[in-house]
Amino acid sequence: MKIVLLGTGGYHPNALRHTPCLLIPECGLMLDAGTGMFRAGQYLKTSQLDIFLSHVHLDHVIGLTYLFDVQQAHPLDRVTVHAGPAELAAIDAHLFAKPLFPQRPAMDFQPLTAEGSLPHGGRLTHFPLDHPGQARGYRLDWPGHSMAYVTDTTARLDADYVPKIHGVDLLVHECYFRDDEAPWAGKTGHSCITPVVQVARQAGVGRLILVHVNPLALAADPLGLDVARAIFPCTELGCDLMEVEF
Repeated sequence: MKIVLLGTGGYHPNALRHTPCLLIPECGLMLDAGTGMFRAGQYLKTSQLDIFLSHVHLDHVIGLTYLFDVQQAHPLDRVTVHAGPAELAAIDAHLFAKPLFPQRPAMDFQPLTAEGSLPHGGRLTHFPLDHPGQARGYRLDWPGHSMAYVTDTTARLDADYVPKIHGVDLLVHECYFRDDEAPWAGKTGHSCITPVVQVARQAGVGRLILVHVNPLALAADPLGLDVARAIFPCTELGCDLMEVEF
């Protein structure tokens, strides 16, 4: 199974990163629909697309307005957006308000259920994350391999989501700040690097990829990977268009 990181930054795009969007091409499954969504058409392998949203802050949903370009590159028979009922209503009323976006692309809205089935015998579950306005993480399990997606939360060893991601082969987790910016993590509902890698180690995951990076951080190592790898060696910085086998 392969995941493509279409967008690995947070809040707004910069010269290096688009905002959150992850795609599993062979399943036609997307996690979040940030500005990186415009790239999906060149990777999709299916005639349908299921988009599961962590929450509906603009950096995670603005890509829904790019769907015309995605479908021009790769025609789709069906597009379904999965989120909470109030979140779907907010997208419909505001993102696709006619003065803002008068021609809505064809897509269905589907309220999330407790769990769902995935192609190739997989199962998807979700769990709440502590973030202003609330968010959710996802766990995806197939026979023999698994992954979890955790974004827009403040990582802590005692966070309720930690047992939910236990033992996954791949954890894609937000890391917005360096450790010296820790006070901002609590203020904004985001994470700095040491707590994230401590969570990965405690949860016994196989591999950690860091995403939702601060768009103002343009250094080659914006987070402090040496610190991270001293705690959890299998830590990588996610980059746009990175393809990850798990």
